[in-house]
Amino acid sequence: MSHGADSTKSILYALTANFLIAIAKFVAAYITKSGSMLAEAIHSLVDSSNQVLLLLGLKRSKIPPNPNHPLGHGKSIYFWSFIVALILFSLGGVYAIIEGLHKLENPTPIDSPFIAIGVLIFAVVAEGFSLWGCIQEVNKVRVKRSFITWFKESRQSELLIVFGEDVAALAGLFFALIAVILTMVTGDPIYDALGTIIIGVLLVVIALFLGKEVKDLLIGQGVEPHIKVDMENYLNSCDEIRKIYSFLSLQMGNDVMVAVKVQMHEIESAEKLINDINDCEKRFREKFPAVQWLFFEPDVTD
Repeated sequence: MSHGADSTKSILYALTANFLIAIAKFVAAYITKSGSMLAEAIHSLVDSSNQVLLLLGLKRSKIPPNPNHPLGHGKSIYFWSFIVALILFSLGGVYAIIEGLHKLENPTPIDSPFIAIGVLIFAVVAEGFSLWGCIQEVNKVRVKRSFITWFKESRQSELLIVFGEDVAALAGLFFALIAVILTMVTGDPIYDALGTIIIGVLLVVIALFLGKEVKDLLIGQGVEPHIKVDMENYLNSCDEIRKIYSFLSLQMGNDVMVAVKVQMHEIESAEKLINDINDCEKRFREKFPAVQWLFFEPDVTD
């Protein structure tokens, strides 16, 4: 299945890196009065809070089924991931844009730019470590797909969020670094203001992409395409099954629901039919352990 990646490990990498980076950035922003640095500090603080929400979502998704939630709470992680995308858009992106526009109207020179540059370089290294850890987990489930294809097809919203945040953070750091250097070289604080706005726009764009992907998961998506193909091929390989009429799957966090309608081979009795179905279900669950709910309907017509 697609959930060989350790999402918790990726989240903890990101949380540790972003918390340390946020502290360093706030100190540097206070000393330098850099708008880009303040925008980056807010960005890192937002990312840190986002990772806490993702950990909460993962914990909530493991609550067992009950009468009110007979299919469990697996999709809780999608809700919290969507909240994270909204926070990234509003507190991260929109705030940075507003701060940048304010700096354009009221330019403020940067004090001690070398402190800002040093902090940004430290942040690039720390954020690079976080992204490296995330990519290590992503590579476990990419299955030779490009990162873009994986991003579109993945059903692990928490891994999508961490990956998107890390990419946005690194890109934002480079823009902030360029803005601070240009401001230092030219003495014109407008570059710092423009850098702040660019960081904000970047965060908004990435938040929209993440929000779109998580929204689709909230509405309801099946398993990843290559896993669906594997499941259908496996059913077709079963000696007891003559033909698949329909196949339906639903991804629910780390858990999966599958419903199939098939034509069985000629059977001698109702008891043999039941035994054949039970055997198929048992082997299918062993092959795809993420399947928690399997509904198997035998029929003679579509």
